[in-house]
Amino acid sequence: MKKTSTHKGYPDNFIKFLGTAGARFVMISQLRSSAGTWITLEGENFMIDPGPGTLVRAAKSRPPLDLRKLDAVILTHRHLDHSGDLNVTVEAMTQGGWTRNGAVLAPPDALDGNDPVLHEYLRSYPEEILTMKEQGSYDIGDLKIETPLKLRHGVETFGLNIYRSKEDERPLISLVPDTLNFPGLLGHFPGKLLILNVVLSHEVPGKNIDHLNFDELAGMLEGREYELVVLTHFGMNMIKAKPWILAERLSEETGIKVVAASDGLTLDLDSIGHDADGGALHKTENGEK
Repeated sequence: MKKTSTHKGYPDNFIKFLGTAGARFVMISQLRSSAGTWITLEGENFMIDPGPGTLVRAAKSRPPLDLRKLDAVILTHRHLDHSGDLNVTVEAMTQGGWTRNGAVLAPPDALDGNDPVLHEYLRSYPEEILTMKEQGSYDIGDLKIETPLKLRHGVETFGLNIYRSKEDERPLISLVPDTLNFPGLLGHFPGKLLILNVVLSHEVPGKNIDHLNFDELAGMLEGREYELVVLTHFGMNMIKAKPWILAERLSEETGIKVVAASDGLTLDLDSIGHDADGGALHKTENGEK
């Protein structure tokens, strides 16, 4: 039986960017929040990449989001700006361990090896712990989540395709987290909504930084048929370049609706593809662009 949304003040199906900070310096300074991304879809609630501040940002969100209502926590990779609040989020999802509940989905090196990021004492709290793999497929309620391939980053990192039902051929949401660009990357992520982590505004000469930069996005998006592209996870030089202005420019260059996320930005997922003027966008909580 399909669950119904219990989040007063939100659409039935929505995504909320609690934080939009990318990389260590914006995280450390909290120029933007490093909290994770909340998704409610077909009655299932999950948190992606609960970085530092996720617990506080969720509680202070307007309206508040209750981590105890989560059905899953998904970690794209183990770096601190993505995993800092992983353990407290799992603790909340399971009522401090009193209610065995939910799933944790994470790469192998976040769960095993010499330096896992999920505490050992928490391992028995969720109903299941799932290890990501290339061409992996995982069920969360009626939803399907796929990890088509391992990305090119300093640790094991996976992008996500999120389907609102197991029968759908095209994902509703594709998320490309931290990665170096490589040929054919976006061909693996064909969602109606594409979320891109864009740390850099431009390539840094002499530096081998395995993150996407804004200057390469137009070429990456050429010929693609996304209904909406959201840029997030901004590093310092992206913030200085004013990502909302860059997003407008990219929209003009590609003919695809592109927006830059701000802390608190909420999208009505049922409106994706139905309002070319961005009616799916809700106002942010702090007035940021």
